[in-house]
Amino acid sequence: MFSYIAKRLLYFIPTFFIISFVSFGLSKMAPGDPVRLALGSTDSSAGQMTELMAGEQAYYEMAEKMGMNLPSFYFSFSSAAVPDTLYKVLKTAERENLARLIDQYGNWPQIEAYYKSIKAIEIAMFSVSSDSTNFSQIGKVRQNSGALLSAYEQDRIEFAIEQLVEATQVPSMAPVKGPVLALKQNYQAILAEATPYKNYIPSFKWFGWNNQYHFWMFGNAPFWSNAEDHPSKGYGFLRGDFGNSYADKRPVTSKVGEAIGWTLMLNMIALAISYLISIPLGVKTAVNKDSRFDKVSTVILFALFSLPSFWIATMLINYFTTSEYGMNWFPTFGVSSPGIDADTPFFKFFFDRLHHLILPIFCMTYGSFAYLSRQMRGGVLSILRMDYVRTALAKGLPQETVIWKHVFRNSLIPIITLFAYLFPAAISGALIIEIIFQIPGMGKLSYAAIVGRDYPIVFTVLMFSAILTMVGNLAADMMYALVDPRISFSKK
Repeated sequence: MFSYIAKRLLYFIPTFFIISFVSFGLSKMAPGDPVRLALGSTDSSAGQMTELMAGEQAYYEMAEKMGMNLPSFYFSFSSAAVPDTLYKVLKTAERENLARLIDQYGNWPQIEAYYKSIKAIEIAMFSVSSDSTNFSQIGKVRQNSGALLSAYEQDRIEFAIEQLVEATQVPSMAPVKGPVLALKQNYQAILAEATPYKNYIPSFKWFGWNNQYHFWMFGNAPFWSNAEDHPSKGYGFLRGDFGNSYADKRPVTSKVGEAIGWTLMLNMIALAISYLISIPLGVKTAVNKDSRFDKVSTVILFALFSLPSFWIATMLINYFTTSEYGMNWFPTFGVSSPGIDADTPFFKFFFDRLHHLILPIFCMTYGSFAYLSRQMRGGVLSILRMDYVRTALAKGLPQETVIWKHVFRNSLIPIITLFAYLFPAAISGALIIEIIFQIPGMGKLSYAAIVGRDYPIVFTVLMFSAILTMVGNLAADMMYALVDPRISFSKK
């Protein structure tokens, strides 16, 4: 058994890193510019406003702090047309547009010169004095130069360049005229010197250890160093540093730590109630198969199972938390009453929390009675047909002794299998229930993070859920051997 556990723990290492690769890859494919999101914009259409408010310097400082100025991974497989420096274009939309141009034309030197020409126009615009005589020209230049950073179709690019040439004909726009002519020449070079065949030539690029994945997983600070020595680098996921929330800039560790306590308390209580009721109920219905108790309990349990938890929660709030129906017995939402805090006497504090949590725990519990009890019932029925059970009964052993000593343990296999999946679910939280009852748990936190594109929280929860799935499977395997001596993980 010990050697099996040690082997499984060793398997956790490559499995964990495979999960981290997938999670990191999903984070790179997530919509939106992470730097703009970190600066406070949750909508891609607000990107320009964010830049105007925060400034170019703030954008690049945040990108460097987040490690976005590094390559994504240790290496990459791409085409010969893709340069090994494309990651240095920090703005996501601009980098993606350059990648589209590379896919079309394959000549990075000319595309790079074209991109630098657009940036030169932006810089030259600072030398243009704005007044009423050239206000429209300034607006036309800013609009079309900005459009070129996201345009990759030939007709759109050519139209924007024509507009730029036309807008720079007046004397007041002289500082921009040279960069615009250079832009036009560089784009013509892209068309004339296109090498699309390079997109079909594979290329391997090695970037080394200084990359975003390494920064995200391990951090750029040495393990033995102090946090104060590397305030902007952090320690990475394995160090327990999951970054900062985009929403309020708080450490993800702090936000998850606060939420996970509520979720664990609710789910552990709900799981305990579910198992303590469902297991004896499943045993009793199996022993009394086809009896009136079996049929009535089956109908009631499946009726409960068919009722959606969000509907039940809404009905409970409407009828049992308001004075309209004369049953104002429970609080409508929240986890404590005003004035109740850590300094409140223990019993008053305890009963206040219990008063708030009765309804959400009921909503999280009732639906599992049918499923768990039916699983237990099926397990007991299969064991009751075994020869050794019949032999024990034929020898005159009391039925209660046979059921709880010989049948019960061997019938727990399906329940233990379910536990492996319920264990990580106990951490992820009950999304709908936590939102309806306004419980600050993991479900509500994850939902708010997804809606607000708060990706550090989203992928931290994803990683923890995956880790707990592995732990739950290992715990289930260990419990298999405890409840059924016939199961052995050692080689014979």
